[in-house]
Amino acid sequence: MLNTILVALDGSDIAERVIQALDDLVLSPKSKIVLCHVVSTTAKTEQPADRPLSDSSTFSYLQIEKQLVAYQASLPYQSELELVTGDPAQEIIRLANIYQADLILMGNRGLTGMKRIVDGSVSSQVMEEAHCSVLVVKHSG
Repeated sequence: MLNTILVALDGSDIAERVIQALDDLVLSPKSKIVLCHVVSTTAKTEQPADRPLSDSSTFSYLQIEKQLVAYQASLPYQSELELVTGDPAQEIIRLANIYQADLILMGNRGLTGMKRIVDGSVSSQVMEEAHCSVLVVKHSG
């Protein structure tokens, strides 16, 4: 039985498909859903140390949080939100361990070729390293 499901959302267009996949699962009314988003620290958006954090990054966090709250409101299950910063694959695995998730549900961005080699695949890394089952919703492209 799936008691705890960690749903990793990345803010891309596949998030809607991930939420739909969650709706398609047959879950107990006692199931707990943890919606998470990891703000990547590997992104190349470094700023000089003498400059304050831009308003756009604060706005971005608020947008992400607002979207997570909207998804949470549509769920008929007990749920929690996690908005964390770090390496996406490592943070997803860490949260799954903390919550003792029975399943990680996430999307696949559909990277191919050189972009996949350079950027890596978060879903592939999570599948390899997670201690629970992982359901990946494939990109439709």
